[in-house]
Amino acid sequence: MANPLGWAGLAQWSFLLAAFGAMLLAVWLVDRRRRGKPSARTEIAALGLTALWAMLAAGVGQTYFVTQAAEVLRNLGWLAVVYASFARDGRHTSVGPVRPVLIVLAMLELFQPGLLLLNVRYAGNASAQGMIFQMSVMFRLLLVTGALVLVHNLYVGSVSAQRGAVRWTCGALAIIWGYDLNYYTIAYLGSQVPIEMAAIRGLATLIAVLLLCIGALRGQSTLRFSPSRTIAFQSLSLLVIGGYMIAMVAAAQSLAWLGGNVGQLAQLGFAFATTIVVVALVPSRRLRGYLNVWLAKHFFQHRYDYRAEWLRFTRTIGRGGAGATPLHDRVVQAVADITDSSRGLLLVPGEHGDLMLAARWQWPTLEVPAEAMAAASAAFFERRGFIVDCDEIRDGVDHGGEATLMPRWLIEDDSVWALVPLLHFDRLVGLVVLGHPPLPRKLDWEDFDLLRVVGQQLASYLAEHGGQVALLEASRFDEFNRRIAFVMHDIKNLASQLALLSRNAERHADNPEFRKDMLVTLRNAADKLNALLARLSRYGAGNVERLEEVEAADVIRAIALRYDPVQNAATGDGPRVFVTDAQPCRLLANRETLEQVLLHLVQNAIDASPPGMAVFLQTRSEGLWGYVEVIDTGCGMSADFVRNRLFKPFVSTKNGGFGIGAFEARELVTAMRGRLDVESREGLGSRFTVRLPLAATASLIDSLSSPSGSGGNDSAKKVA
Repeated sequence: MANPLGWAGLAQWSFLLAAFGAMLLAVWLVDRRRRGKPSARTEIAALGLTALWAMLAAGVGQTYFVTQAAEVLRNLGWLAVVYASFARDGRHTSVGPVRPVLIVLAMLELFQPGLLLLNVRYAGNASAQGMIFQMSVMFRLLLVTGALVLVHNLYVGSVSAQRGAVRWTCGALAIIWGYDLNYYTIAYLGSQVPIEMAAIRGLATLIAVLLLCIGALRGQSTLRFSPSRTIAFQSLSLLVIGGYMIAMVAAAQSLAWLGGNVGQLAQLGFAFATTIVVVALVPSRRLRGYLNVWLAKHFFQHRYDYRAEWLRFTRTIGRGGAGATPLHDRVVQAVADITDSSRGLLLVPGEHGDLMLAARWQWPTLEVPAEAMAAASAAFFERRGFIVDCDEIRDGVDHGGEATLMPRWLIEDDSVWALVPLLHFDRLVGLVVLGHPPLPRKLDWEDFDLLRVVGQQLASYLAEHGGQVALLEASRFDEFNRRIAFVMHDIKNLASQLALLSRNAERHADNPEFRKDMLVTLRNAADKLNALLARLSRYGAGNVERLEEVEAADVIRAIALRYDPVQNAATGDGPRVFVTDAQPCRLLANRETLEQVLLHLVQNAIDASPPGMAVFLQTRSEGLWGYVEVIDTGCGMSADFVRNRLFKPFVSTKNGGFGIGAFEARELVTAMRGRLDVESREGLGSRFTVRLPLAATASLIDSLSSPSGSGGNDSAKKVA
């Protein structure tokens, strides 16, 4: 048999240490609150009640009336801490389902004083005391079971980024009530208090106090709770705890057959082993994620809580105001929230049918080329509406020929998970690229169905947004036409003056004074017309009359020479333009037009760069095309600005600017049968690339792009 005096001594010292630790932590929190730092009143009160209970347990014993009453106060205090943790962010309505549970648990604990009084009343009746003991232990089992469920939902229901605020409190409460679950289960099965477990109960309390101390030292933060399938997880928690109790009953009956000290030691070891397993596995994020997927797959018809998903989707897309993120970013976030992805991109169709980057959401590191996806790949998504799992392509799975159409940058980067097309009336308006979620999993039929519906809804938002932008642009064109009306009025006045002058010249041509006035009038009219033409020439229609063979390397050298401080007699502090790579590159273009485009791009690069920073020019040939690049290390541009504002007429970031320069540059390049691409990163700089046909391959490009050549455009792009 075990030595009762040894266990009693251990119990006394463990409870004394627990009482000292709890009181010391409570006093420190009170002092911290006095100095204006955050400290919860409920936690201070619960620590004080715990210290009182531990002191009484060490002084008079755990089974006495006063100690049992103090344990009631201790449990009520920690239940108040749980409620305060749920309601800490001030949104008490979010803990509405918690209140009834807490009230029931508090009522169960308030039965204990009555049972204690009945135990005193029937002190000489062994049968009555045995029944009272069983009822008291049963009520305690119900209390700790419900309390552990609340602690579990408190932790898993908080936002993942803010779980540090409750991690240590939940750990301490799990130890206190988890140990009590074992303690009272064995007491119920054995119809008596287990001496060994009662002796080391104070150690469990001491460990909980140490966890609370660590949490207090690390600080607390305001809590927010996100929607979750509470009932499902509560049912799972009750199922696990109920299964545990059944296992305990079976183990206790088996151990009872052993008898003697062997049974008691095995009983104690089993309780400790199960406690360690529970404490080790419950905080595991991977285990909770696995249970979430397993539950949804086997116990529920649907994994998703569609009401909660729709409400979150609506809040994300409908978020407005001055500080709201752009619509394209919110589109990516709305899709990513559904699959728990932590980052994503949005690709949208360009003017040539290919896809280009429109927005990044929490994914600044992924390198995206200017032509993110070819037109043939975009046509596949538009035709099929297929949601691509990139992991399957990497594993060699090809459902409908998508593997050959995916760009290499999407497949080679293992962080890319899925591609979700956004279709509006069978027209592709966007493609969302999702990154892997924190817990890797495979997309299934329910993911595909939900993402397909969400994609259609988001496509309608993007189409509506595009329509509003088109209307705004049309109104700006109307404003431009009204401005041109004033210019036409000035031209009409000048024409009227010249017509009157010509009529008068027929009658007064011999008058010297008239000839003198006529010369002054003609000079003024000519000056006015030249000034007007100079002002209008900047906003031409982008027509190019003659294409010829032009050496691009000579053009960029001439442009760099214009900014040479020696040639311009500057001090050396002005902008510098350097030619870094002038490969021979003979283009089919118009030299004056090409110079006009490059001068505009260089000037924009200088304006976007800090004073004294250089701009770099380079040329290269690749396939059928020649490339001229203008590179700066300035402030850069966001994907939203490049997509929605850079090439839009009448949108300018310069005071007094007409906002038509970049638009005209692209129109001029297009008129020379080329294209203008841009790659930019905020804070790093921009790269503008002018792509024009090589003089030697211009006829081949024409034959490939002619209507008679099937797939000509795609073939040309593949060759390039």
